[in-house]
Amino acid sequence: MAEINIRNKKASFQYEFLEKYTAGIALLGTEIKSIRDGKAALTDSYCSFTKHELYVKMYIGEYSHGGYVNHDPRRERKLLLKRKELNKLEKKLQDNGLTIVPIKLFMTKQGWVKVEIALCRGKKMADKRQSIKERETKRELDRAMKR
Repeated sequence: MAEINIRNKKASFQYEFLEKYTAGIALLGTEIKSIRDGKAALTDSYCSFTKHELYVKMYIGEYSHGGYVNHDPRRERKLLLKRKELNKLEKKLQDNGLTIVPIKLFMTKQGWVKVEIALCRGKKMADKRQSIKERETKRELDRAMKR
């Protein structure tokens, strides 16, 4: 079985992660097959509550093989968390400036697809500049070590 590990690289630049959770995700058969083919993306994806349930809106490409009835690539998919965690997240979302963003999509050894989500706060422009400065400093140190 292929290793599936899809990341949302923009999220760590745009947001400050406060808490992380691992959630199951309710998928259709063609969605699982597409994820195994690597046809999923977490950029521009987000989570929202509807009737006390958490849903993720993300892109999973249509399955190209066979004559299957395909899924909608951008449909909302239910996240599977414990009720206590859902209540805690919903309560924290009442605060201004907080959001829930998926940061990683991966497959377990048992074949389950999981999503790592984070409760985050948007970074200010100064924080983003600081992140860029740290990244460039690290890159220069790595180059100096290789010489």
